Amino acid sequence: MMKTDYLEVAINAVKKAGEIIEHYRLSGKDMILKADGSPVTIADNEAEEIIISDIKQSFPDHRFLGEETGGSVKEGMFPLWIIDPIDGTKNYLRGIPLYATQIALMKEEGLVLGVSYAPFLGELMYAERGHGAFLNGKKVAVSTVGQMAEAYMSYGGISHFDHIGRIPSLLGLERATRGHRGWGDFWAYHLLAQGKVDIVVEARIKIWDVAAAKVIVEEAGGKMTDLTGKEVGLETTSILATNKLLHEQVMSIFSVS
Repeated sequence: MMKTDYLEVAINAVKKAGEIIEHYRLSGKDMILKADGSPVTIADNEAEEIIISDIKQSFPDHRFLGEETGGSVKEGMFPLWIIDPIDGTKNYLRGIPLYATQIALMKEEGLVLGVSYAPFLGELMYAERGHGAFLNGKKVAVSTVGQMAEAYMSYGGISHFDHIGRIPSLLGLERATRGHRGWGDFWAYHLLAQGKVDIVVEARIKIWDVAAAKVIVEEAGGKMTDLTGKEVGLETTSILATNKLLHEQVMSIFSVS
C-alpha cells in the first residue's frame, strides 16, 4: 500500500506518542483524575500534545478533537483529527498490555483514515478509505463466518448495557454465539479486523474510542454502526461492529426490547 502524506504523518505521530507512553510506563509515574473521576496519566496528556504538535507541522490549518485536550466541532471545521492518546488507560495503569494510541481523520464526507498503535504489543494497524487495512504492513481481513452459532463475540462493560436497558439483548447474543470474551477498547477491533473475532458490541463509547477502528474494520471488510444501525458519527454512544455477514442477525437481536 502506498502511504499518503496524511497516513505517513499519522503513523509518525503515533510512534512518537508510543515512545512517551512507554517511557512513563517504565518510570512508574502516578495517575491523576479527571473531573468525572476517570483516570488520566501524564502520558495521556503528553502523548496527545505531541500528536497535535506533530500533525500541525504538516497541516497547520487542520482541526483537532482529543480525549484530553477536548475541542468543539462546528459545521465546516474539517479536516478534523480525532485523537485518543491512550485507549485503555485503566489497563495501562495496571500493567495490562492492552492499550493503544488511536488517530483518525474526518473530512466532510466522513472518516477517511485510522491508525491504531499498541506499543507494548508492537501492533500498528492502519487504513485509508479505499486502500484496505493493514497490520504491521500486512493486509488483514475480517472472517467469513456467516452463522451465529459459529461466531465469536467481544463485548464492552456489562454495566453500560444495563444502563441502556440492553442486558437481555447482550445475553441473547451470548446464547446465540459460540465464544464470548470481554475484550474492550481497541483490542477487540484489532481482533475483528484480523478475523479472530466476528462481532464486537459496546454500550458506551465516545467518538475517539472508535473513530480509527471504524475505518480499519470497514477497510478489512467489516461493518460498524451504532447498536440501532445508525452510521457512526461525532455523537455516537454505542457500537456494533461485525464481519458484515453477521450484522443484520445481531441487529435483529438488539432490536428486541
